[in-house]
Amino acid sequence: MEAMRRLAAALKLKQSGALDEALSELEQATRRDPTFAEGHHQLGNIFKSMGRFREAADSLGKAAVLAPDNAVVFLNLGVALLEIRALREAADCFGIAVKLEPGRPEAHNILGHVLGLLGRCTEAIASLEMAMRLRPGYAAPLDNLGRALSAQGRADEAISRYREALRILPSPSTHSNLLYSLNLVANDPSVVRSEHENWGRLHGQAMPLCGSSPRPPRVEGRRLRVGYVSPDFVDHSVAYFIGPILANHDRDRVEVFCYSSAKVPDLVTRRLRGLSENWRDISRLSDGAAAGLIAGDGIDLLVDLSGHTGESRLLIFARKPAPVQVTWIGYPNTTGLAAMDYRLTDAVSDPPGMTDVQYTEELIRLPDTFSCYEPCEGSPPVGPLPAAATGIVTFGCFNNFAKVRPEMLDLWGAILAGIPGSRLFLKSSGFADPHTCERVANRFRTLGVEPERISFDFAARTPPEHLRLYHKVDIALDTYPYNGATTTCEALWMGVPVVTLAGTTHASRVGASFLGQVGLDSCVTAGASAYRAACSRLAADIPRLAALRSELRERMQSSTLCDGARFTRRLEETYARLTERTARQCAETPSAPALA
Repeated sequence: MEAMRRLAAALKLKQSGALDEALSELEQATRRDPTFAEGHHQLGNIFKSMGRFREAADSLGKAAVLAPDNAVVFLNLGVALLEIRALREAADCFGIAVKLEPGRPEAHNILGHVLGLLGRCTEAIASLEMAMRLRPGYAAPLDNLGRALSAQGRADEAISRYREALRILPSPSTHSNLLYSLNLVANDPSVVRSEHENWGRLHGQAMPLCGSSPRPPRVEGRRLRVGYVSPDFVDHSVAYFIGPILANHDRDRVEVFCYSSAKVPDLVTRRLRGLSENWRDISRLSDGAAAGLIAGDGIDLLVDLSGHTGESRLLIFARKPAPVQVTWIGYPNTTGLAAMDYRLTDAVSDPPGMTDVQYTEELIRLPDTFSCYEPCEGSPPVGPLPAAATGIVTFGCFNNFAKVRPEMLDLWGAILAGIPGSRLFLKSSGFADPHTCERVANRFRTLGVEPERISFDFAARTPPEHLRLYHKVDIALDTYPYNGATTTCEALWMGVPVVTLAGTTHASRVGASFLGQVGLDSCVTAGASAYRAACSRLAADIPRLAALRSELRERMQSSTLCDGARFTRRLEETYARLTERTARQCAETPSAPALA
């Protein structure tokens, strides 16, 4: 009776927003009666509302033991586990919820979402299709279906599903997923820009601005305040490119602020936080609240590091919390936001006159290259050339399989067919799905390449363990029209040359930029036949491959691509120039006349 009274009081307090008081009531109730299943359930839900997901998972786990037939308990437990990235455990919970209540579409949808994150895409698709059968016109599973199809290398189908979802519910995140997928297929760049501008009009232009009039970038004599916004201050590709910048900023000239929306911090987060003077956790803040915080910090130049990738916070930038706003690194295309002033790039990734019209931002071309790579701590040494010992050349591609178009598989098949005995090693989380592996192997079989010559890997590894896989690879194959970035740098760092196909968009020219930094322009090709020929030449020249194996790491270390200090000085000069330009524009803008 006492436990039920406290539960009722807690629910009323929660409804009024008094979470701490509600928490106290339920903690007392569950201490008095440890077998009170609904008490543990609602205690977990309150922890969840407070963003305390590990404690939520603990309480909800107790509730699940006490109420093993309650589907809602398992759904809530799964959500808490999902928030702390315990994906397998979350999938198990959602699977139990589906068995307990098979008619609940939300359960099938979230199960499909997590199965997709685990790379179990065929199972994910089945769950998501069930959710749509149970609730026609349900947008969420269409969005998740797009992600699962994309992970299987089926970008065209993913795009169709995203468009269908948007017709039902014009969500900015689903719209961003669509935009990202457009980079995976060979589209007319003017059409892609128009799609991005449409995102900006629909989702960005209605945002209330943090300041309605231009603000001078900074007070005379004060250090330049630079803010970096990202959900990827974790073990993520972006960390390898922002780490050297944070480490090398001149603290006499620049005051660094990092605005992290990473929901589950890790060891990389801890390291990056140690490199930042001012760390702000905005993971639980709304876009409006985060923009207000940034404006209150007096940021002079704000940098977006994610674009339209997952967990993006572009709607912070739509509110214009800083006088100068820049997009950089995390996304290979325009944001489409009128409030985003500039995009940082280089003259190889975006040749002057070729790509400028593809962006709503003004392009600012950095010297040499647009980014700086920092290898992971504990990188293994470069291994011996595999082909030198076996006489068999092994090609490899460790890019996200979403980037691998059917046309690339056909091109790789032609390369393998032309080099007897050669092998291909593919690594991506999408290969956790046996049906995807079978589909790829069958495609190679039709091209005359025996399935046993194709190897698949999907296992999650530590960064050093991942790099060690390059000990099995002689030549890396880049994807098109969306080149690799981190994977290209990793391959080069491990002494593996990369063959890339360069196009007319930033996404298809990143490989050319990076390879030019290490003197591998001969590996930059301009068409399928040239790509195939470059691969064949390398495969036929084992002495050259062995020489490159021993030289590439040193070449990288001596290039701007890995010179964090040099790169950051030039980046700071660019920041200063952009803020000074804005200051002049502010000074030249006439003030509004005073009203009588």
